[in-house]
Amino acid sequence: MTKYQRIVLASRPRGAVVPENFRLEEAEVPALAEGQLLVRNHYLSLDPYMRGRMSEAKSYAVPQPLDETMIGGTVGEVVESRHPGFAVGEFVAGMFGWAEMGVSGGAGLRKVDTGAIPASAHLGVVGMPGMTAWYGMHEILRPALGETVVVSAASGAVGSAVGQLAKLAGCRAVGIAGGRAKCDYVVQELGFDACVDYKAGNLKADLAAATPDGIDAIFENVGGEVFDTALGRTNAFARVALCGLLAGYTGAEIPIRNAKKLLLSRIMLRGFIVTEHMDMWPQGLSDMGRLVAAGKLKYRESISQGLASAPDALIGLLQGRNFGKQLVKLI
Repeated sequence: MTKYQRIVLASRPRGAVVPENFRLEEAEVPALAEGQLLVRNHYLSLDPYMRGRMSEAKSYAVPQPLDETMIGGTVGEVVESRHPGFAVGEFVAGMFGWAEMGVSGGAGLRKVDTGAIPASAHLGVVGMPGMTAWYGMHEILRPALGETVVVSAASGAVGSAVGQLAKLAGCRAVGIAGGRAKCDYVVQELGFDACVDYKAGNLKADLAAATPDGIDAIFENVGGEVFDTALGRTNAFARVALCGLLAGYTGAEIPIRNAKKLLLSRIMLRGFIVTEHMDMWPQGLSDMGRLVAAGKLKYRESISQGLASAPDALIGLLQGRNFGKQLVKLI
């Protein structure tokens, strides 16, 4: 191959993301310098954080530059190497973004074994989302036997792993998801004790019924009414791992009406960005990999075909249309 395709950020969204915010381009495959390797990406990961990066608003990371390859995690095969640490044929996970190919000097790349665990899973349950679930559970929530753990976006890549880890820790796992099909999957396939359909219109009553002993730990991915309602059910000394605020990604306000519960329940609330804790990744990914290989951790993927499908797939993710981990298959 002498050329490859990539998608760049063409404009910043004004509210909801639209396809016109992106542009598909063709680029030349560069010649490798000594110490570099060329990767043919097989899968691209789509994640909620991308919406935040598309904005110029001040955040924990610099905004995605305009007219440059859109940020994103990838897993692919080394097809050419002038780097002593990487051989042709090896698979690596990295951040080559929305592109069919990428060149690297090796920094930030992680070799992955696609024998026991499929390549795609290294962008999901044994990748950043799985690591997010592991870190939030083990380092922040630290649930005790018999406690009730609630997780929003429970059928997604992160939430589905959180609930299963809660069950493995001997806890009551309660999910919140949008739609009966997702809730049925969370309970019947993943083994959660209960799942509340926030789209059914009875969030407060249904969550109360699902958490008769209150809530001891919240893994929050959504914010807004979902988080507010869960706060209202917290027990004394509850913990909150604040991972995402999907309800506010379009710029909408996300007030907390039950803010007084932060004091009354003496809640420990901690926001976290999992890429700031890279020292924990080897242990976390090893743990998650063993659980997947042993069949103790299930996962589901939504896969769109071809790089050109990425914008619509991201829009669907932000609207909750995906089921499980959202990926783009590139080859």
